[in-house]
Amino acid sequence: MQLTHYTSNFKKRKFPITLVCDNVTNAPNIGSLFRMADAFGIEKLVLCGENIKLGRKISKTSRATEKVVNFDICEDALGLVKQLKENNHYIISLEITDKSTPIHNIKFPKDIAIVLVIGDENFGVSDAILNLSDAVIHIDMFGQNSSMNVVQATNIAVYEITKQLF
Repeated sequence: MQLTHYTSNFKKRKFPITLVCDNVTNAPNIGSLFRMADAFGIEKLVLCGENIKLGRKISKTSRATEKVVNFDICEDALGLVKQLKENNHYIISLEITDKSTPIHNIKFPKDIAIVLVIGDENFGVSDAILNLSDAVIHIDMFGQNSSMNVVQATNIAVYEITKQLF
């Protein structure tokens, strides 16, 4: 028998993970990030960029999870990441670079709050944030394409992080 939202046995849990979105602006992507943040017990979602506003398109995709997820809107992703790093957070950027490490080779810290930074749908995480990061990780891919949708990649990364922290 298929379980419903009301009959599933999942235990609610919060993980010390802040998801910082560096100029992720596509409304359906933002809505999906809310839904993922709720599903994986993310402590906080921070949407960074100019003119980010919640609206009908986000709510439609989020399935009302924006009402239960702790979130903030901030214009300056770099300033926020600097502040979090100064406050003893471990900064991880999800980006393919010439020095990034495959996600399956990383042991995520269990004794410090984690910040996962994801980037703009077209340009990725900014170089300034990459330079501040304690780790830059990527997801190995085996097809012709060298990237995937930011939400799909974030789902994989958050699953791996929470799996290790659990």
